Amino acid sequence: MSGTHLPTSSDVHPPTGLLRAVRPVAAWLVRRRWPVTVHGADRVPTAGGTILAANHIGLLDGPLLATYAPRPVHALTKQEMFAGPLSGFLRRTGQIPLDRYRPDPGAIRSCLRVVRDGGAVGIFPEGARGDGELRRFHHGAAYLALVTGAPVVPVTIIGTRPPGGGINALPARGTPVDIVFGRPWQTTQTDWPRTREQVAATSVLLKGHMLSELDSALALTRRSLPGPLPAGQSEDDPDTGLVEHDREL
Repeated sequence: MSGTHLPTSSDVHPPTGLLRAVRPVAAWLVRRRWPVTVHGADRVPTAGGTILAANHIGLLDGPLLATYAPRPVHALTKQEMFAGPLSGFLRRTGQIPLDRYRPDPGAIRSCLRVVRDGGAVGIFPEGARGDGELRRFHHGAAYLALVTGAPVVPVTIIGTRPPGGGINALPARGTPVDIVFGRPWQTTQTDWPRTREQVAATSVLLKGHMLSELDSALALTRRSLPGPLPAGQSEDDPDTGLVEHDREL
């Protein structure tokens, strides 16, 4: 599919004004509690449609990605977050609601608009918070890469949940947080129709690249991930995409 077949210019991608305004304030507030180090920011393209694909270990991951990415990010966010007091803020900062339990063409169109207009989409392929090892890998990032041909930049987030901590646990004050942007990965833009087999094969390739970048990030920072959530605390998440119970499989 060529770029001219992406959603037309009459469709406006989510707003960025408020997001741009609050990012410096949010970064200052976060650094008062946790020292944050950003690695490899120069690996994120400075212009053009881009997909940032991150691991997901803790409650802070989404806000930190939106705050510290080199560019404003429109992150896919579970739609349950838009039913509470944060709803207005999330919408005004351009975050994209996602129904995780059924196909969501509205969320897909929003992502395509962002990429078409040269913006950055943020996505967590694991879907739910967990150990951050990419054991579950939903197909959304690979699908967007196939449709748009946009580069996918892996993001490894480390330190946002203490080892053994529960699903909403926050790191102790002063705990360092590392955000590592990896080498971009890109696939050929593919014309419609895109088959399930194409999407699945692209997911396998993208997951392999992200796992390699995850290992590089852990070596760079000399840190480790927090391990699995305590028993009974895993978030409900549809059993779709690539699922592994062991990275050695």
